[in-house]
Amino acid sequence: MTDQAWPWPAGAATGIGSLPGTDIAEAQRVVLGELPTLPHLPELPARGPGADLVGRTAGLLVELPVEVYAGRWRVALRPGRDLRRARDLMERDLDQLAEQAEQFAGPVKIQVGGPFTLAGSLELPIGGRMLRDPGAVRDLTGSLAEGVREHVAAVRRRLPRASVLLQVDEPSLPTVLAGRVPTESGLGVYRPVESDLARSLLRTVVDAAGVPVVVHCCAPDVPLDLIRSAGAVGVALDLELITDLDPLGEAIDAGLGLLAGAAPTRPPSAGRPPTSAEVADRVRRIWDRLGFPLRQLAEQVVVTPSCGLANATEPYARAVLAACRDAGRRLAEA
Repeated sequence: MTDQAWPWPAGAATGIGSLPGTDIAEAQRVVLGELPTLPHLPELPARGPGADLVGRTAGLLVELPVEVYAGRWRVALRPGRDLRRARDLMERDLDQLAEQAEQFAGPVKIQVGGPFTLAGSLELPIGGRMLRDPGAVRDLTGSLAEGVREHVAAVRRRLPRASVLLQVDEPSLPTVLAGRVPTESGLGVYRPVESDLARSLLRTVVDAAGVPVVVHCCAPDVPLDLIRSAGAVGVALDLELITDLDPLGEAIDAGLGLLAGAAPTRPPSAGRPPTSAEVADRVRRIWDRLGFPLRQLAEQVVVTPSCGLANATEPYARAVLAACRDAGRRLAEA
């Protein structure tokens, strides 16, 4: 374990990104109220195209316009209505963040899609996903890196007293590395991306951000070593999907922070939100099995829901964020 200052306070909790509903002002109030130590910029995909993960991030791309065609995002010949809508939604969200958190002086988390999740989702004008063309993936990564740099700068201008933490969402990364992304026909798969190339391209985005970066991957087989060696300070994952603790223990021992997804995004069979004690116990059990000192937990770990909350009810989403907040406090006081 290396000594380092984490870009979040001890006992912190945050959300992964998405929330239910369409009212960004109310969503931001909920986040600032329930997650005072590490609030995030809410994402509201229920607002439609341009508010979803792919469209929201595609709106940040530089000199790479996109559009919606047959319900999917694809590269466009020129900027159009869909791109303007995505950018307008983001501007409104940032304005709302600035209005409500102008004097906030702690860390604030923002989220963007990663290069491989985008490459596995965005289609080329001639058909097929960008993932099929290595040159297109490199161009996409360069465009994303520049867009991320500008996005971080825009947040800093609006919140001059805050520090920014960037979350790069890469739910598709394990399937891209394993060559399991299906082609449009469903009869084949795209070639796997080599680990060294994936590491290099991911690092391009991490370096461009100029702020601490965590990589979020709510899928099995998260490539922890690749994420750490690409320059990320932390990884966000669903504790329920961890099948082998050894790689996680090695990554934590090497200095990777953990955003621990410990609260379910849907109500369990009991029909009630988890309590803060239940969430804290879930995190503590994993930590105990890893064998690290308890005093280290509250500094290196941030408590989160297991993934986004877009499909939850608004009362449940609020209750889960509150449970994560109070669980973080419990762990800090242990």
